[in-house]
Amino acid sequence: MNAQGKLSRIQYLYSFPIDSLAALLGSLICLSLSPIFIRLSELEIGPNATAFNRFWIAAVAFVILNSWLNAGQHKQDAEPEKNKTHLGSETRLLIADGLLLAMGTICWTWSLTQTSVANSSIIHNFIPIFTILGGWLAFGKLFDRRFILGMLVAFAGMALLEINALLSFRIGPQLLGDFAALLSAIFFGVHPLIAEQLRTKFNSVTIMTWSSTTSFLLLLPVTVFAKEQLFPSSVTGWFSVIALAVVGQMLGIGLWTYCLKKISSGFASLVGLIVPVFSALEGWAILSEPLSFLALVSFVVILVGMFLAISSRSAIKPAIESANN
Repeated sequence: MNAQGKLSRIQYLYSFPIDSLAALLGSLICLSLSPIFIRLSELEIGPNATAFNRFWIAAVAFVILNSWLNAGQHKQDAEPEKNKTHLGSETRLLIADGLLLAMGTICWTWSLTQTSVANSSIIHNFIPIFTILGGWLAFGKLFDRRFILGMLVAFAGMALLEINALLSFRIGPQLLGDFAALLSAIFFGVHPLIAEQLRTKFNSVTIMTWSSTTSFLLLLPVTVFAKEQLFPSSVTGWFSVIALAVVGQMLGIGLWTYCLKKISSGFASLVGLIVPVFSALEGWAILSEPLSFLALVSFVVILVGMFLAISSRSAIKPAIESANN
């Protein structure tokens, strides 16, 4: 029985959607690079303006890409009709996805001005909890013991990675900032659940076109109200926001949305915990920032948690297990 279980586990691993896993990995690498472009952009414009430029540039690019893809689809009679019927019934969900991204971004950037980076980062890393909890409460999703164990191990690795921040964590005058960070975790935690539902009916480009457009339309009045400089005024500034739109939004969030066709939102959010690992390695390679032994140990622990989660049957969707695309 034990040998049969091991054989079944090996067969399951071979059936894992490698293309979606590669897209998820690429997404996380791109997202880990985003802080570098944000830091460069905020040398010239404010955080809300940075997010506004990120979304509007991505929205324009996605509109062009979506138009090109639709032009090709018009040669096939059935597909455009299918998209139209879905579009009529799912418009509110598409807009909601963009609102979640925009509100999460606003709360995240505002929290950093009201509380310590340590507090905000720790609370913000609760995202997978809200994704998994939301999937259970809203959609009745169940996760097996191996997945839960992998999640706990990965969170232990994150605790090691942020041990100094955890030791200094406190709730005090920055309570509003801490609450804003918690709201950002909730918004970003619910986002994969919505995107996962939309992926059953739309391609990732259509979803990202709607969400990027909705996000920049919401962030425009926020940026104006905050009296921030709306656009960069130098070549470096424009390079930063364009790179952020392409790398962080189009490739980072776009590839993330693409992989949700086959990979569960809970697993994708959990694997997102590895982003700080990539960021630390990039800081070491690009900015010569030192890596402590504790950080290296935490990387190993997080990777063990990732392996446990990826070998869990909760990682991919049942439809994929039955060879449905």
